[in-house]
Amino acid sequence: MTFLQLLDGVEVLSENGDPPVGGLEYDSRRAQRGTVFVAMRGESSDGNRFIDQAIQAGAVAIVTDSAAEIPRGAVAWAVVSDGRRALARMSANFYKRPAERIAITGITGTNGKSTTAFLIESIFSAAQRKSALIGTIEYRVAGRVYPAPHTTPEALELARLLNEALGNGASEAVMEVSSHALAQQRVFGIPFDVAVFTNLTRDHLDYHKTMDEYFAAKRALFEGIGTDPPRVAVTNLDDEYGAKLVPLSRKRSSLVLTYGWQRGDFHCEKCDITPRGTRLDLITPNEKISVFSPLIGRVNVYNILAAAAGGYARKCDWRAIVRGIESLTHVPGRFERVDCGQPFTVVVDYAHTDDALRNLTSLAREFVRRGAGHARVITLFGCGGDRDRAKRPMMGEAAGRGSDFVVLTCDNPRGEDPLAIINDAVVGLQKTGTKYTVEPDRRKAISLAMGQARPGDIVLLAGKGHEKVQVTRNGSLPFDDVEVARAELRAAGYECQSPIAWEPGRATGTQG
Repeated sequence: MTFLQLLDGVEVLSENGDPPVGGLEYDSRRAQRGTVFVAMRGESSDGNRFIDQAIQAGAVAIVTDSAAEIPRGAVAWAVVSDGRRALARMSANFYKRPAERIAITGITGTNGKSTTAFLIESIFSAAQRKSALIGTIEYRVAGRVYPAPHTTPEALELARLLNEALGNGASEAVMEVSSHALAQQRVFGIPFDVAVFTNLTRDHLDYHKTMDEYFAAKRALFEGIGTDPPRVAVTNLDDEYGAKLVPLSRKRSSLVLTYGWQRGDFHCEKCDITPRGTRLDLITPNEKISVFSPLIGRVNVYNILAAAAGGYARKCDWRAIVRGIESLTHVPGRFERVDCGQPFTVVVDYAHTDDALRNLTSLAREFVRRGAGHARVITLFGCGGDRDRAKRPMMGEAAGRGSDFVVLTCDNPRGEDPLAIINDAVVGLQKTGTKYTVEPDRRKAISLAMGQARPGDIVLLAGKGHEKVQVTRNGSLPFDDVEVARAELRAAGYECQSPIAWEPGRATGTQG
């Protein structure tokens, strides 16, 4: 491939040179002989500062979004109007447009994206379709699992993953699409066949500033980003913002499928949620289907409805949809139980917004009410640093309202002082009158929370879920809530065997 072939379709303001190219990079540390280096302005750094470093490493061409940069005579040069859009087009060109050769289902929303993505992947597997999964927890391609530094990768990594999936026979891709990725146009030029919307609650306002801006970023998935709108739009009628997507998507000629608890093309009847799983009658546009899922909680019923609609949109038959839902026993870090034989329940969950904490503590409260005696909900949580400060007291109040005892600790403090973060959250917590304690050291806090538990209680370790590190001003340090909880339970004398997933029970869902 030559430089000009790589630039096909890119909004180029000026260019010169046409050398053969052997690679594409936007990180100068990965540049090598024969590569094209894309120098673009980012949120916290400017890749144009590293042009000379990339040339020294062997780059044969530079693509820059800065007209102020002076071309270097030894390499080919192009100036583009938008660096991220250019990277997206060039990545697609380099890998022979993989997104156009695979059916992509994109999922966006504040909460529920990961679980919905796992459910849809499970439905595709039941339909005997090979697929790739790209999301917050991990990237899974043809049996290989990669760590997920971002919910939605940069355009270059995304093209690389889709190309690998195609090379291994995948016909489907399921992708969580974050608001950051949409705003930063990491998915520019990606033709989504199906777009799924879960919900929108307060989050990421340090970046988007207002809920309207946050929704505008999410809405872009349904409008098309450098492409036509999705063929099918799946949206949550019970969510205020989800309902707004219905007329917008219809106006853009997408087929709209709606879902909700008691209304929509997909809704439920006779929903029974127990600690062992959820049984419901799924009402679809064509029929009523009995479904069992090992997943629990009201929020997971919405995820199941969204996934069923997504599978239907991709023309999966009902047997595959039922089998896929029944086969997914758990999602890492989403109401994940840590069982070492202790007489109380320990659950790790990713809840990191006030709405997610309300849902989590409400589910826990329902379970302790089913038990005998006066079991309690004990919640451990923290708030992320360098993020929206205004949601911290809201999280504190949500945790306090839903719990009998709260341990306030660190989440990922990043560059902030952990005590300053805690002080923001404690304001809302104190409003509830719920008993609480503060322990900034998360490991000690987990031990303290479990030490408070009596038989029958449920201990919620909220905020980090599947994450394997804690991000501090000293860098990323190894930290896994599940492993820390297991270690503390072992130290308390309990026997921890292999991790236990929720038991699915006997599969009984059939077509009705």
